[in-house]
Amino acid sequence: MEQQRTLVSSDFDHGAFSVAALRWFTGPWDPAPPPATGRRIGFADIEEIRQVTSAFRILDNRLGGGHVRSPVVEYLHTHVGPLLRDGRATQQVRQELFAAAADLTKLAAWLYHDLDRQGIAQRYLIQALAMARHADDHGLGAEILAAMSQQAHYVAQAGQAVDMARTAQAAARRAGLPVLMTECEVMEAHGYAAQEGGARACARALTRAEAGYDRATTAERPPWLDYFDEAYFAAKIAHCFRDLGRPVEVEEYARKSLRMDPTYRRGKTFNIAILAMSLAEQGRLEEAVEEGRTAVDMAAGLTSARVYRYIRDVLGALGPHAGERDVAEFMDYAEERLPALRVRAARP
Repeated sequence: MEQQRTLVSSDFDHGAFSVAALRWFTGPWDPAPPPATGRRIGFADIEEIRQVTSAFRILDNRLGGGHVRSPVVEYLHTHVGPLLRDGRATQQVRQELFAAAADLTKLAAWLYHDLDRQGIAQRYLIQALAMARHADDHGLGAEILAAMSQQAHYVAQAGQAVDMARTAQAAARRAGLPVLMTECEVMEAHGYAAQEGGARACARALTRAEAGYDRATTAERPPWLDYFDEAYFAAKIAHCFRDLGRPVEVEEYARKSLRMDPTYRRGKTFNIAILAMSLAEQGRLEEAVEEGRTAVDMAAGLTSARVYRYIRDVLGALGPHAGERDVAEFMDYAEERLPALRVRAARP
């Protein structure tokens, strides 16, 4: 239990992702030998893990990481872990088992990331990457590397975000998944957007991503890539323009991103929030307050530190106009609906 507390409170290790990415390509990655003891497992066991993972992912998108983290970690360590250690299976089944475990482990990482516990989230991502390699699944490896890129961007490691995105592209190329390549290219663009002087490199990466988008969306994809559609792509582009400080383009793509599946409640909250920010930065205060109220209402009930960060950013964008009655009323409203934000401290 003491080790668990240490891991949960640990910090993001700035060098760990680079080492993990290098090992992805260079090894050694000797496959784990089939254990001599334990019960026989088959494809039915793997399908159960995939269905449970899918159900947890739906709940995460609707409720936020705080509501889902404990049962996911419990299931991973008490059910999936013993199968990996002790289950007897053919090599094919064992590879599929590692792939299913990698996907679930990536979800566990994302739940901790959503709660802003970045150190343990990073460790779960590294473990998920190792599992994907044992499964010899380059596509899933690319997806995990792209997640590493996003986390690196979130913790203000823009250079590392670019490196992870480019490594992810190499894995996606081996997997032959065009939609995954598009995702990795837009993640590369996002990393450049956060770098000083990175606007041109960002534009080049976005051009590559957009050029391959049509081909990407018509190709077959694995179930764990179902979320990537036109709305998700638009949201990623909006985030790039947000980092570049171009609110007009942010608004254009943020509005496109709202044509998304409504079951992705947390993602839609993000997208409405960045739309509100872009409107505030353009001086369109009435519209910004209206969208901000919608984002606050959607955030209520979500246990997500990332959502609270987006709401704080909306308040920050409106801060210079705090003397305006509508803006002041919105700040009071946000404080009432989301008291944990302590939004008064963010006012100028």
